[in-house]
Amino acid sequence: MSHEIYMRRAIELAKRGLGTTAPNPLVGAVIVKDGRIIGEGYHAHCGGLHAERNAFANCTEDPAGADLYVTLEPCCHHGRTPPCTDIILEQGIRRVFIGSRDPNPKVSGKGAALLRQHGLEITEDFLQEECDALNPVFFHYMTKKMPYVAIKYAMTADGKLATVTGASQWITGEKARAHVHQLRHQYQGILAGIGTVLADDPLLNCRLPDGKDPVRIICDSHLRLPLDSRICQTAQKIRTIVAYTEASAEKIDALKETGIHLWQMPNKNGHVALRPLLKRLAEAEISSILAEGGGEIHASLLEEHLAQKAYIYLAPKIFGGKNARTPVGGAGVPLPADAFLLKPTDMQYFNEDLLLEFDVLEGGKACLQD
Repeated sequence: MSHEIYMRRAIELAKRGLGTTAPNPLVGAVIVKDGRIIGEGYHAHCGGLHAERNAFANCTEDPAGADLYVTLEPCCHHGRTPPCTDIILEQGIRRVFIGSRDPNPKVSGKGAALLRQHGLEITEDFLQEECDALNPVFFHYMTKKMPYVAIKYAMTADGKLATVTGASQWITGEKARAHVHQLRHQYQGILAGIGTVLADDPLLNCRLPDGKDPVRIICDSHLRLPLDSRICQTAQKIRTIVAYTEASAEKIDALKETGIHLWQMPNKNGHVALRPLLKRLAEAEISSILAEGGGEIHASLLEEHLAQKAYIYLAPKIFGGKNARTPVGGAGVPLPADAFLLKPTDMQYFNEDLLLEFDVLEGGKACLQD
């Protein structure tokens, strides 16, 4: 078998940790001796063994003299677990093939260098593009010290989130809605504005059988969140943060009684300032956020260059209505050349519904030249 096959196996293993490793990265590892896989593992959850240590724990024979294929540079510092470079040296590995370079300054370049200093043959950037694709969230979180933010919405073919009466259930079919819960499992936090909460009274949870509920983050400048809302009624079970700018002491006390965490944030144009909010969420080790926001939240994220991805579910329906809700509100751009640009990355069908995935281009706006 070729080296590429072993690394691709490590990539497939890494994906098994999706939704449970944050804020740590997805990592897979494969140990090969005499042309045979003798051990493999992946990072399953934050605080648990790293991929390399799991691979060694699963070895079926002595790994001395074997090759290690790992999707991310092995760590060389004490964090929640001991350094992976230690066990690689202890087990007598001969060669290491590394996919991605770790942007964590505690590791970056140091893990590979340490192994080289001890005589191991190191190949870096092996299938780098495929390995890098595992961890856009981790790379962004590490380099920007901000959460990776994805905008998500379902709309009709004429770009409506609801009818003129405000009715929105349901725009897409069951399969598309089930996929949304995969995203909620995958992302650490889910962000919505109070307008969406008041209109739809959502739970904003994950309904997969083995799914993980995201931390619910509600932007509610003046604490209009009703105490009988489903958000309040479930706040003891699902971690919920409500960001506000000013409110009465009585409402603050009442919401705290429900189990909600209240964060007072700076005001920007009458709303919760999103950049300080995201910064505080990053400091709380919330590395990824799915914004199911409402048009104003989505507009603010784009205008402030805070979004990195977009998931757009398109239903083959037309609602019409010039005043019906649309996915992105705000003031809008004055000219086509000022548009926020997206790069298509994937497309898939869920029966009649279509999911379009995009990366939001760095800088957020078109930069057109004559």
